[in-house]
Amino acid sequence: MQSVKHFLANESRAQKLMDQIKPHRLSVAPMMDWTDRHCRYLHRLMSARTLLYTEMITAPALVRGGATHLLDYDQSEHPVAVQLGGSDPAELAQAAVICAQHGYDEINLNVGCPSDRVQSGCFGAVLMERPQLVADCVRAMIDAQPVEVTVKCRIGVDDQDPELVLPDFLRRIADAGVTRVAIHARKAWLQGLSPKENRDIPPLDYGLVHRMKAAFPELDILLNGGVESLDQAVEALEAGLDGVMIGRAAYHTPSDILLDADQRIYGAATAPKTPHQVVTDMQSYVEAHLISGGKLGQITRHMLGLFAGRPGARQWRRHLSENAHRPGAGYDVVAQALALVPETDLRQTG
Repeated sequence: MQSVKHFLANESRAQKLMDQIKPHRLSVAPMMDWTDRHCRYLHRLMSARTLLYTEMITAPALVRGGATHLLDYDQSEHPVAVQLGGSDPAELAQAAVICAQHGYDEINLNVGCPSDRVQSGCFGAVLMERPQLVADCVRAMIDAQPVEVTVKCRIGVDDQDPELVLPDFLRRIADAGVTRVAIHARKAWLQGLSPKENRDIPPLDYGLVHRMKAAFPELDILLNGGVESLDQAVEALEAGLDGVMIGRAAYHTPSDILLDADQRIYGAATAPKTPHQVVTDMQSYVEAHLISGGKLGQITRHMLGLFAGRPGARQWRRHLSENAHRPGAGYDVVAQALALVPETDLRQTG
């Protein structure tokens, strides 16, 4: 009996320790057209603790357009954060109140997106040129409601010198009450590069992000940009950063990033799921979505990369791509695709 009590006590201490580990140690970046509620539900099945983000939602859409349906999510998605876009402090404060009322765990301000649409609306990466306005925005959001407000930014834009502008930017938002910021370790070139090119062409400067952590120890600083594996994430955490935000790799190869995340990032003792288990666990969600009038392809488009690098991956993608959008397509299409994949978690190389 004593050994059982000892085991339970140790397990309880381990659980308490894991509960103290902040979700933002690993997060899936907000990505337009990708991290919708179906994607987030899938990702939550793969990792119980990774912080998930919505796509960017503009403050005007919520405040002036009444588009609160954009905030819909499944309760199982917690911890889940909403990302807002905007540049009007009063409007962002109103939007933050709406988000808080919907129960989000964090409200993030986008100061990193380089698309033409956000530039014309004076928000996203163009706000790197207006640090005091950003500070005014986050202060208004913080004062208006109780949920934590964070920022996602670039290291600079166009001809700015990141070594000069980034410390000033961080100081201003910290003085306004922000305690956590995710830094995409690239400049955004608002003139001359497309949004897609801005994700790859400007060189990464991880060293600058680490220097910002040393200069602002009171800030939780997350690294974003170019991280493609859990090994890289662990390396960044061990080097002293407070978190890592992964974008495209988490979407295109989710099994490689998320299935082992709870164990490697958060210290969970539970065994990770296999991709087959995740697909099976999606069945009730898929069927409920179809009953409500949804289409199978709205969900399966996020599942195409589940077996990336594993035997049968091509057959899985092909079957879903060719059949999920057919009239009346149901979970049986997913089951048929799954039957084409050997039930093994061995990864292929090359």
